Amino acid sequence: MKYKKIRITGFTLIELMIVVAIIGVLASIAYPAYVENTRATKRATAQADLMELASFMERYFTENNTYVGATIAASGVTNNYYTFTSPIPNLAAATFTLTAVPIGAQGDDKCGIMALTQTGAKTPTTDNCWR
Repeated sequence: MKYKKIRITGFTLIELMIVVAIIGVLASIAYPAYVENTRATKRATAQADLMELASFMERYFTENNTYVGATIAASGVTNNYYTFTSPIPNLAAATFTLTAVPIGAQGDDKCGIMALTQTGAKTPTTDNCWR
């Protein structure tokens, strides 16, 4: 009587654990990069919103020779990741400072509060926050 050798194919537990370890290492590298990239995207959106609000402020100033009414309209605007504010100036106001305050998960952003003035000065000036 002749016996046939049966070959069983598949993965061993060691091979499976190696694959899981490799996936874990790749995920631990990729996830922080993904989170930082999404924060940078949301920051860029907030910067665009600040520029749009500043444009609105300038148009208002051109028509009314003051920023007073425009700052009230610009305060309290939110885009889910930032709240935009502008302090209400005195009646003869010829200046403004718009700020974007991060909220929620965006609060961990390295740039923190971003500001834009009527002269175009942007803060913070570190960490390539404004590009």
